[in-house]
Amino acid sequence: MPRFNRGLVVLASALSVAALTLTACSEPTAESEVVTESGQTFDLSPEQSTRVHADKVDEIAAKVPQAIRDSGVLTIAGTSGTAPPLRFYATDDTTVVGSEVDFGILVADILGLKPEITVADWAQNFVKIDSGENDVFISNVTVTEERKDKYDFATYRLDNLAFETQKDTDWVVNGRQDIAGKKIGVGSGTNQEQLLVEWNEANIADGLAPAEIAYYQNTSDYYLALSSGRIDGYVGPNPSAVYHAATSGDSKIIGTVSGAGDALQGEIAVTTKKDNGLIVAIQEAINHAIENGDYQKVIDRWGLKDEVVTESVVNPQGLPRKAG
Repeated sequence: MPRFNRGLVVLASALSVAALTLTACSEPTAESEVVTESGQTFDLSPEQSTRVHADKVDEIAAKVPQAIRDSGVLTIAGTSGTAPPLRFYATDDTTVVGSEVDFGILVADILGLKPEITVADWAQNFVKIDSGENDVFISNVTVTEERKDKYDFATYRLDNLAFETQKDTDWVVNGRQDIAGKKIGVGSGTNQEQLLVEWNEANIADGLAPAEIAYYQNTSDYYLALSSGRIDGYVGPNPSAVYHAATSGDSKIIGTVSGAGDALQGEIAVTTKKDNGLIVAIQEAINHAIENGDYQKVIDRWGLKDEVVTESVVNPQGLPRKAG
């Protein structure tokens, strides 16, 4: 099967990362760097001079399907970059950087392939995996039982969600009852949305008021809604909430939960087309990085200590299927 001619795809950022540096809790040491009150440093530069790299491992690289080996390229799909520290635009508003990019490049290094970072909206990335235009989707993708019908997964991070709200609120989220009657922002088509819907259904069954769900596509939009009080809170990936709360100075995290809710611990994984022969090489590359310490370096670089896994697993139990 011929491979596509694929180049680097970048889109204009809806949110200038440089603007984030101006609102950090402490003064950045340079225009392209943010240092939080806790001492965590985030490199926002396009150069990414401290990015973690690895040597090729021949025995793992040999397990990559022949067509991809012949191309010498690993194309890495991901969403448009407005959600530090996971995937976002650097200070040039063009180069996509972040932890998800770093994990992809680390895997490509171990497989002896040149990484090509592409950008599309959430749904379109799955289409690109379906068509073979992209080899892997690495952009905070949660393993679900429904997605396992079409895709293979190799885990590399825990899926933890955070509820974020204005700093002066006394609202706390310990469970589903605490969202009753609130207006909560969420990204459409995400497992965060599925969690809110399920919590609403359970609350209604218990006679509680449902939360009003407000949908947003861009990070800048939901944070503007949060700061202006048009929503009570937002639920999204814990790393992005931690970053925003630490750098904005006007929000805080009021509760965290597994991406699977109370059912199980959700997991984030590299996503490939099902049965295309690539996932074992991906899993072994991740486990190699875990064993030699390169994985931990990426974790530390982006402040992801709460999302660490000790082993990459292929196709673990995912979020349950939607009812109906």
